[in-house]
Amino acid sequence: MRKVYLDYSATTPVKEEVLKEMIPYFTEKFGNPSSLYDIGLESKDAVTHAREQVAALINARPQEIYFTAGGTEADNWAVFGTAEKFKEKGNHIITTKIEHHAMLHSCAFLEKEGFDVTYLDIDKDGFIDLRQLEEAITEKTILISIMLVNNEIGTIEPIKEAAAIAKKHGVLFHTDAVQGLGNVAIDVKDMGVDMMSVSSHKIYGPKGSGALYIRKGVNIDNYMHGGGQENRRRAGTENLAGIVGFGKAAQLARINFDKHVEHCSKVRNHLKDRILAEIPDTFVNGTMDKRHPGNLNITFKYIEGESILLLLNQFGISVSTGSACSSASLEPSHVLSALGVPVEMIHGTVRFTVGDFTTMEDVDYVVDNLKTIVAKLREISSVNAKKGW
Repeated sequence: MRKVYLDYSATTPVKEEVLKEMIPYFTEKFGNPSSLYDIGLESKDAVTHAREQVAALINARPQEIYFTAGGTEADNWAVFGTAEKFKEKGNHIITTKIEHHAMLHSCAFLEKEGFDVTYLDIDKDGFIDLRQLEEAITEKTILISIMLVNNEIGTIEPIKEAAAIAKKHGVLFHTDAVQGLGNVAIDVKDMGVDMMSVSSHKIYGPKGSGALYIRKGVNIDNYMHGGGQENRRRAGTENLAGIVGFGKAAQLARINFDKHVEHCSKVRNHLKDRILAEIPDTFVNGTMDKRHPGNLNITFKYIEGESILLLLNQFGISVSTGSACSSASLEPSHVLSALGVPVEMIHGTVRFTVGDFTTMEDVDYVVDNLKTIVAKLREISSVNAKKGW
């Protein structure tokens, strides 16, 4: 059976060049980077090199990159590290209603601990209102966290402008850039952010490796305690092979950025054009401007997105009905709810995300099968409606 993977925002396959770079660090180059003998020092050099590669992708200083176990840990560190460090100054955090659950659940936990959290609305296209952001700031605000690219609808938020507002009021600014890394141009200096979360497995690197960018001069509490790794800011023996893979993936993402964006945009737009032209009663969620180049979030009226997913899977096609991290939940997407999509239509939504290995032939295969699946599901839905089911 033909296999077509259209869930690149959930995770990406590890590229051959990345795997090749990693393999020696599982075997002959296995030394602990904290050890002072040769294979330990060699491992330390590999971590240093990877740090430089990740820093180069976002125009940061290498010493501002702190490796973590992934984007979720980086988000947690930014939130809890700030909350603990500045709890005497204030207890107010500002974020949005469409953040990843790594941020939303962290904020919910802090609310139970006595913190106040403001959740910003979004407009019909998925963008925050900068005026609402500024009006929400109080003398007790210690952190603003707004994601760069939404993981469900692909909206690219005005982070540079938001960070400038935070700076104007003396508030730390963090952005979850997990979906943006390698897909949109990132320059932390130009954007003016204080902290940024990134992850390896979204850019064709290994799972279990990520990083938190902390601008030089920003002082938040440590999240992991133990040894003196990561300049004494994040304890634990380094995931050596994972970090090396992350570094190589970051290097490839920087070198191939323009080609990647052009390819994904072209394939994604072909998918969109065919679906909207050939399958009636469908619409795109979010704007097509300022959007992740590989993201397409489509609502199919009158049917369940989960049914579409399961039937597509029978044809070897992998898609998502929302963000992969919450795919087991029966609750409607919090992102689409914030967008104002009716609940019954939210349940008829599918997220397609393309990547470097997606071809036009893949897309055509998907649409050809999708047309049949949607037609059959709508026929069943119509019959059931007439029976009063």
